[in-house]
Amino acid sequence: MATATHGSSIVFPTEAFSAHATLEAVREYKATALYGVPTMFVAELDLLAHNVVPKDGYQYLRTGIAAGSSIPSELMRKLHKRLNLTELTICYGMTETSPVSAMTTTDDPMEKRIDSVGRLLPHVSAKIVSPSDRTRILPTNTRGELAVSGYLLMKGYWGDAARTTESLIPDENGTLWMHTGDEASMDEEGYIKITGRIKDLIIKGGENIHPLEVENCLFAHDGVKEVSVVGLPDERYGEVVAAFVVRQDEGGVTAEEVREWVRERLSHHLVPKYVFWVDTYPKTASGKIQKFKLREMGIAMLQEGKGLS
Repeated sequence: MATATHGSSIVFPTEAFSAHATLEAVREYKATALYGVPTMFVAELDLLAHNVVPKDGYQYLRTGIAAGSSIPSELMRKLHKRLNLTELTICYGMTETSPVSAMTTTDDPMEKRIDSVGRLLPHVSAKIVSPSDRTRILPTNTRGELAVSGYLLMKGYWGDAARTTESLIPDENGTLWMHTGDEASMDEEGYIKITGRIKDLIIKGGENIHPLEVENCLFAHDGVKEVSVVGLPDERYGEVVAAFVVRQDEGGVTAEEVREWVRERLSHHLVPKYVFWVDTYPKTASGKIQKFKLREMGIAMLQEGKGLS
């Protein structure tokens, strides 16, 4: 849509995503914009880090869109530095609220462009409500469930009236709100910060742990290529933190180094009890990591005695 409104060209390097083909196309066509989800950008940065593709030829890049799932702020910094994507924007939306509810702009303050999904688009309304009482709107800078309203709402889930009723809820004025299932906060200026999926929250001994906070911390470690954090069952605490790490180099960073990195930078209760080494993650067709499958993998690996070292 953006290429149509601006009269510009769009390049599809391959039928399915290939990080190598994408970077080569950027260089060949002197591309100015690059689109993707976090896992795609991570794959591209990895090729650059290991000198699989030349490190020059990206000087024309400046903008694009990152979307699909929460974007770790450390990843945004790497994209600014290594791919020259200093005007990269973040879009937030759902299939149920197509196409986009909020977006950063190229002239937003740098910290807002890195740590938030921007502000609402025209004709879109949003509120942060209590997950346990969806009629209660929470104050600014308070984490809760994000609900969205406006022209972009779906009519409902096809053939699933019960799920539609659960997600599309009218307020006292009869206005329909889509309850996203995303945990978020909104500041006084209207910038929205997504802190994760509510169902992905880890509740350890009664304390809420946000996987994105731990992921963002570990992304800053030079030995960590990719990381995804989930909660695994624990007899004492109910749930504990488990980190699934793809290392930059085989035999590089150790499990204790991972824990120590988090221990030095975050609260003690955020330190992963389990560290699993993986080569890849279960993903959807669009590249989103399927955390429920990671939990299943983690439970199976614990039964095999893995993840403790």
